[in-house]
Amino acid sequence: MKAPLKLGITLVAVTWTMASMTAMADEASCSTVKMADPGWSDIAATNALTTFVLEGMGYQTKVDTLAVPIAYGGLKDGKVDVFLGNWMPAQQGFHDKFVSTGDVVQLAKNLDGTEFTLAVPRYVYDAGVHSFADLNKYADKFDKKIYGIGAGAPANQSISDIIKKNQFDLGQWKLVESSEQAMLSEVARAVKKNAFVVFLGWTPHPMNVQFKMNYLTGGEAYFGDTGSVYTLTRKDYAQSCPNVTNLSFTQDMENGIMAEVADKKVTNAVAAKAWLKANPVVLDKWLDGVKTLDGQDALGAVKAKL
Repeated sequence: MKAPLKLGITLVAVTWTMASMTAMADEASCSTVKMADPGWSDIAATNALTTFVLEGMGYQTKVDTLAVPIAYGGLKDGKVDVFLGNWMPAQQGFHDKFVSTGDVVQLAKNLDGTEFTLAVPRYVYDAGVHSFADLNKYADKFDKKIYGIGAGAPANQSISDIIKKNQFDLGQWKLVESSEQAMLSEVARAVKKNAFVVFLGWTPHPMNVQFKMNYLTGGEAYFGDTGSVYTLTRKDYAQSCPNVTNLSFTQDMENGIMAEVADKKVTNAVAAKAWLKANPVVLDKWLDGVKTLDGQDALGAVKAKL
């Protein structure tokens, strides 16, 4: 459901655990925080929140749009500091390749209770498509196409595996890879015509407000049931730069910001600032005992930017 922009603090169970460090050490190695964005609405929102707070503390931020495999490679090579979009279990393959080996650090859970699997519009669900096993019964109506997101995304790889292994009799189907926005545009066109369409859906995301939609069951072996999102960092980053790591968010927070972007056509930066201005008490929790880059009180500095 659409979350109102102004939320009570009881709905905003947000913590940001930071340790203070000397300004000199921070200045030397941590003054610019390099983050990755795969082009997803939820990560754009959390990156915007993080950017506002960090810049209020005197840091510079640099957000690069990178496909998920490139983001992991950047973390491994030290070219990316932080990635807030480690969706699990959808990214289990990348976890095994990069995190389990110690090349990338899974720092902390930043969001819980997510859903990420195939979805259909409500009228398709009402017509009888409730699970992955139902899809091929209506193959002609779907034109044997599943709409995914950007090439290389772990969820796309899961769909490709399903097709390759002929799971759910989907061996003759085709995965259509595109950007998040292109995928949702295709969904919007189908909805206008009341046509059948199946696509990758997840929450939090404004699509859950924009479309009457249902998630399909049966794909848990590939997508899990419900999941969590984790913060990843390059190796040793938390030890070197503890003042800028370990964030967590809520579904209500992210949905509020994403809805503001979608409804009012504003930037994520504007929506994130508006959310914080409506919920300034959150900063008391985030910045308790934290210092700015130059050693001043972070809480006062960030609130002054509102």
